[in-house]
Amino acid sequence: MASTAKSARAYRLISSDSHVTEPGDVWTKRMPAKFKDRAPRIQRFDDADAWVVEGLKEPARFGYTSCAGLPPGDIKPSIRFEEMRAGGYNPAVRLQEQDRDGVDAELLFPTPVLQIGMCAHPEEEYHLAMVRAYNDWLSEYVAHAPERFGGLIFLPNRGGPQKAVEELNRCWGRPGMRGALIGCYPNGSLVLQPEDDVVWGALAERNATLCIHVALTQTMPAVVKSKLPGYGRFFDAPNRMIEMTFSGIFDRFPNLNVFFAETDFGWVPYVKEQIDNNYYRLDPSRNFGLKQTPREYINRHFHFGYMTDTFGVQHREYVGAERILWSSDYPHISADWPFTWRTIQASFSGVPQAERDAILYGNAARLFGFN
Repeated sequence: MASTAKSARAYRLISSDSHVTEPGDVWTKRMPAKFKDRAPRIQRFDDADAWVVEGLKEPARFGYTSCAGLPPGDIKPSIRFEEMRAGGYNPAVRLQEQDRDGVDAELLFPTPVLQIGMCAHPEEEYHLAMVRAYNDWLSEYVAHAPERFGGLIFLPNRGGPQKAVEELNRCWGRPGMRGALIGCYPNGSLVLQPEDDVVWGALAERNATLCIHVALTQTMPAVVKSKLPGYGRFFDAPNRMIEMTFSGIFDRFPNLNVFFAETDFGWVPYVKEQIDNNYYRLDPSRNFGLKQTPREYINRHFHFGYMTDTFGVQHREYVGAERILWSSDYPHISADWPFTWRTIQASFSGVPQAERDAILYGNAARLFGFN
């Protein structure tokens, strides 16, 4: 399905959601000269380094996004850039980190605060310049070993959906670029519009999987104030499933696949039950016009990435093993590197080999073209 050449590599473990940790010159080196002084950059402060991004109220520290492998007591929110694991920005080192953990390939997402900073910036020309610079840098990274890396083309959301198609066309076909990522809908809002169909059609034409990482948003990131960050990553996904399904997207584009990264999946059976229950009660009077039941659309078009979901694994038959993708989240705080296989073995007791293989690498290979 991907735009990469076939590889003879044998896969046993593919992470469907890992991350890069972008170097400080991603945007300063690649954006047009008139934006150099405004471009996102890493700045050194007295206590640590941090990203300075236009629109963010305060610098973005990156200790929790580059702490995999550290003992819990050594993890801290603020670090210097040189304390990062180099594999986040150096693909040659990343291969060594993969080998140490027994991971054969990874699908690579941006650092979330930087993704949102790109997505939510309101100025069209500046937004497009940020997106293009990031996609160019990521293309260079994954081209180092396209059989081991999966890059996602970040689609812009300013200037109309056609701009997203243009960026998809610009980057699709580069070695290692295997899918597309959105931060909000291509029309620039959190409300799906008919004009977005041009993007879904372009993805379906290429068999390119549409990725959503955790949630869609148009709000610039701020300091996390939750008492326990990260526990509710799935909150946005059910609403997007309902919105996409009832808009008729999958009737118009029957081969479009959607992947929710880092949402887990133990919640999916409950959501399917509730959606179908209300559908059967309301359709006779509302006449939704769907060709299938909502459950059938969910079972066919949506896929779910998880890091730790023992309940979900034990009840996978209610989701379908072909819809579930394992991920490491490396090098973020949720990663078990370099003991990934230990965690996997503990949670996969009793899972048949065929289902185990599908979850650990087969589904990622199918959706993102790791041949």
